[in-house]
Amino acid sequence: MIGATNITTVLRTLADPTRRAVFERVAGADEITVVELTRGSGVTQGAISQHLKSLKQAGLVAERPEGRNVYYRARPEGLEPLADWMGHYGAFWRDRFANLRTLLKEIDP
Repeated sequence: MIGATNITTVLRTLADPTRRAVFERVAGADEITVVELTRGSGVTQGAISQHLKSLKQAGLVAERPEGRNVYYRARPEGLEPLADWMGHYGAFWRDRFANLRTLLKEIDP
């Protein structure tokens, strides 16, 4: 299992609904600029830039400067700590559901 610091960082970063929406838009595009993210978002360009900075620090996005533009793309491997953590609890629930299935068969054969 990945260290708690990485999981905490990812969870805190994605806890903000606006930041999560920015991440989803970045993930839905090959690459996207701050200007493109700002259009139609109802959020200022400065706020979008701050959210991207947090996402980058958490390892969830990468940037590629090109001239006056900076292109952002999602880093799926940044979600690995969260996926690992959820996988741990997925095994927990699979065991519980298997026990419930057995119990229900005993009650109502």
